[in-house]
Amino acid sequence: MSEQSEFFSAPKLKTHPCPYSKPSRPEPKPKTMLPIDHILPTLKQTLESTSTALLQAPPGAGKTTRVPLALLDAPWRDERKILMLEPRRLAARSAARFMAGQLGEKPGQTVGYRTRLDTRVSGATRIEVVTEGILTRMIQNDPLLEDYAAVLFDEFHERSLQADLGLALVRESQQALREDLRLLVMSATLDTAPIARVLGDVPVVTSEGRMFPVDVLYRPAPVRDQRSRIEDRVVAVIQEALADQTGSLLVFLPGAGEIRRVERQLRDLVSGNVMVAPLYGNLKSDEQDRAISPPPEGVRKVVLATAIAETSLTIEGVRVVIDGGQQRRAVFDANSGMTRLVTGRVSKASAEQRKGRAGRVEPGVCYRLWSESEQFGLAEYTPPEIQEADLAPLVLELAQWGARGPENVAWVDQPPGAHWNQAVALLQWLDMLDGDGAITDHGKTARNLGIHPRLAHMVLRGRDLGLGTAAAELAALLEERDLLGPRAGADMHERLRVLRGESRQDKVDRARLSAIRQSAKRLTSPGASDSEIPGDAQIGRLLALAYPDRVGRRRKGAIPRYQLSNGRGAVLREDDPLARHDWIVAADLDGKAREATIYLGASLDLRDLEQDLPTHIVEDDEAFWDDRRGTVVARKVRKLGALILAERELDKPAAELVQQGLLDAVRRKGLQSLPWTDAAKQWCARVRLLADAFPGDWPDVGESALLATLETWLGPFLVGVSRWADLQKLDLMTALNSLLDYPQQQRLNEMAPETLTIPTGQKVSLDYSAENGPILAAKLQALFGWTETPKVAGGELPVVIHLLSPAQRPLAVTADLASFWRNAYPDVRKDMRGRYPKHPWPEDPFTAEPQQGTKKRPDR
Repeated sequence: MSEQSEFFSAPKLKTHPCPYSKPSRPEPKPKTMLPIDHILPTLKQTLESTSTALLQAPPGAGKTTRVPLALLDAPWRDERKILMLEPRRLAARSAARFMAGQLGEKPGQTVGYRTRLDTRVSGATRIEVVTEGILTRMIQNDPLLEDYAAVLFDEFHERSLQADLGLALVRESQQALREDLRLLVMSATLDTAPIARVLGDVPVVTSEGRMFPVDVLYRPAPVRDQRSRIEDRVVAVIQEALADQTGSLLVFLPGAGEIRRVERQLRDLVSGNVMVAPLYGNLKSDEQDRAISPPPEGVRKVVLATAIAETSLTIEGVRVVIDGGQQRRAVFDANSGMTRLVTGRVSKASAEQRKGRAGRVEPGVCYRLWSESEQFGLAEYTPPEIQEADLAPLVLELAQWGARGPENVAWVDQPPGAHWNQAVALLQWLDMLDGDGAITDHGKTARNLGIHPRLAHMVLRGRDLGLGTAAAELAALLEERDLLGPRAGADMHERLRVLRGESRQDKVDRARLSAIRQSAKRLTSPGASDSEIPGDAQIGRLLALAYPDRVGRRRKGAIPRYQLSNGRGAVLREDDPLARHDWIVAADLDGKAREATIYLGASLDLRDLEQDLPTHIVEDDEAFWDDRRGTVVARKVRKLGALILAERELDKPAAELVQQGLLDAVRRKGLQSLPWTDAAKQWCARVRLLADAFPGDWPDVGESALLATLETWLGPFLVGVSRWADLQKLDLMTALNSLLDYPQQQRLNEMAPETLTIPTGQKVSLDYSAENGPILAAKLQALFGWTETPKVAGGELPVVIHLLSPAQRPLAVTADLASFWRNAYPDVRKDMRGRYPKHPWPEDPFTAEPQQGTKKRPDR
């Protein structure tokens, strides 16, 4: 963004005494020296002289917990607070606890943290560790960030969407409003070039390498086991490491499913002094703490983790890392509006991060489940989340900020245009943006709720329907990972009953349940009266407000398959109780392109849909080709997106509808189903040749282009045609020729003629559709005296001549006739004159008289 912000008029900065009393700071505990300690004086000096800097420090250097504490004594802080953004909740809590412990305190005193579901801060807090959208909320509410002296972006190499957005907003605020605000971007494996494009020529402070060396051992799958499951290979390497190495193990797997399967296998394979501890996001907080805390005396720990343990965490006792080499990422599809989880190879940067976990406290070992040669083929960095994410929340935030397009923001990486446009379309559908992209009052209220725009819309509209409490509870449930898991079925009604305490689930994480209840309470408007748990259809009614593009109607058949209003297909497990309903709404799917699996949803009453979404339901007449009946079917339909809600067949459809149905038949059957003559095929080949030779001057008549423009060139010739049999009598050549204006039609015959006159006076057809065409095939003797090769396309392209024997067999192929007569003809004459003695084989073909038949008899 420009230094003169287009979004704010810069107010005069206040100089005021600190609003806080100055508590005496506790003395930090004696600490072990870390690599980062050596550069802290340089970093502090840098931030004295400049407001913005980059810090590069490898894994294990100590940047997360040392830097904020070191900046507490900075004179520019002036008793304002230091804010540090962490990409994950677990890392935020862990970092805050560790720093507080270094000061002999508990979180919430000098060091505190804020996450969406858990906050520990007080009036004495001077360092706040926050996650994800917390920073965005803070700067939207107070663009000056008056209470803060510095903003630190930790683990920026992860390139989360919220980190990119937060950096853009803080940078804008710093340039336009707060020149004294310090901005520090910290990372272990940071590509500084794109950051420098945004921040300018700012100083880079670099820390030395990790504390201890880490040996890398490659363990690729044997050739015979290339298709073996990753879980089996990981278990084998865990057994090897337990036998050959000392210390605890940190094992990286792509997801919770793989972790659970490895955990089950290890139960019967490890000894009693080995503790297996899973670590992933959807895990009870006490189990997460168990995974990262030191193991009991004499016990080795095997931590099975997702990428959650890749950065910021120090897991006590770990000196061995086993890297499965896979990662799972959420990838958004702008066409379907759905996000799917994709499992792929880690990047080199991620592999380096994981390796660094082994060298925190002593020399370590890293086992990689791929070959050394494969290591060279890994991508350098994991794609930034902004390139693959659902951008609806980001677009709404920026609309509140005042930016209506991506060009109004200084990005490290530009968001994809398709994703941005899809987000704008969704927000306009939800009445959160107006036609110009400006935020509406409804959008402002929705943004203030701090949840995804879809869910915010459901909460606000649910209040209007008298279902505010249930809408808030559904939103709180959907903002979190599923409480019950896929084995509990997909019905959201059961989740709501668990949340209300009306259904008991022994395995539910009570801490998470309590946090979700707190979120629901925050989202519930004062005076909400819907204390009774609503019925199934009412829950579906609310979810349809959030996901109108995921309303589904069951297809015929035993398997519960559904067509969704976004045009995609979806399926439920056959034993899912929700599968007995014909109408459902899907709140969570795996996003597969062909047929997505529905994880969460609810049944739906069609009457509620008609009542709640009238502006999105359209009624129209349409026609299509019915292969089974062999005719055009015309009908009146009511549709939500691609989903037909109701239909009835029309008795006397208009001619335009019948035409539409016939064109639909052509698209279904393919272009080859039309009555193609050789002349029509040659016409297309002639036009294609000229379009290649003169780009932009001639229309595209390739198959895909002709199918896309059927209405233009074929439609007008279907007037009065009502049956497929009548279509087969169509003069296709005339229809195709309508793609050219009259001058083009004239030039086509001049520049790509159908025939050429050869020396005998005969007209011979050119084959433009043949490979390497156009081709002229003629008897060799008929071309005597023809010294120049004929050309088409205004003299740009020579015709390829196939010279035939008297038996019409090919003798030679040439695009240079004069060269053939001079160089190749003597050998052809020598070989052929004895075989065809009745035909002329003159020594000089340049002057010989062309003839079609045998030798002329001499006059008697």
